[in-house]
Amino acid sequence: MSLKSDIIAKAKEIESESFVVEQTTIVPTISNSKLTFGCKGLEFEATVLYIDMRGSTSVLNTHRKRVVAKIHMLYYHAIVKIAKATGGEIRSFNGDSLLVFYQGTTKGSVSNAVCAAMQMKYAIKELLNENLKNYTNIDFGIGIDYGKILATKVGVGGTDETKDVIWIGNAVNRSTKISDQCKSDYNIGISEMVYNNLLDNIKYEEKDDGWGMYKKDIWHRAYLNYNNATEQYYRTTYYYTFN
Repeated sequence: MSLKSDIIAKAKEIESESFVVEQTTIVPTISNSKLTFGCKGLEFEATVLYIDMRGSTSVLNTHRKRVVAKIHMLYYHAIVKIAKATGGEIRSFNGDSLLVFYQGTTKGSVSNAVCAAMQMKYAIKELLNENLKNYTNIDFGIGIDYGKILATKVGVGGTDETKDVIWIGNAVNRSTKISDQCKSDYNIGISEMVYNNLLDNIKYEEKDDGWGMYKKDIWHRAYLNYNNATEQYYRTTYYYTFN
């Protein structure tokens, strides 16, 4: 079959088939046997953390390629370690960005994702930028949302270089959009749904005003345009240290 005939045949095959969605409670991997190149996908609930490095073109214009490679190595080492330590499932490296899923949409999984974002900020700002004086400071934005995600396999069979899993859903798109709004010092943004579902220890800081203890909200309301509508989201300058 010629290349042209192959593409036309596949288009007709996909167009004529019904797309089957199976529910799952896990974050699927590309090796999941239920993910095929047919019209089928796996749907699951998850909290999505999307982090994207800012100003990579400027970094490339400032440093040699080998230095840029070292900066990326440090950046990804830190954020992947933190994501895994907080229960995140790493699923997509894409240039300067990383997509992490936290299984479920409970207060616990949502708060774990936000805690990871807080620790990522500390790692980049205080551990990397402060200790690598000869390199350009890393700036970044993190967006977090949750909801149902549809995973489907794309590409062609063979080696891993010819196939991948794509992740479809408003939670992925919205977390990306929120990330786009975030940079120093408001590096972390969360959707309104995430804010309303946070554990108190992630939402508030306990303060003493001399009259007694009170809870101070560490999040500030902001607005963005999503799907041609104005939505609230929340951002913060805070971060969490760790040993």
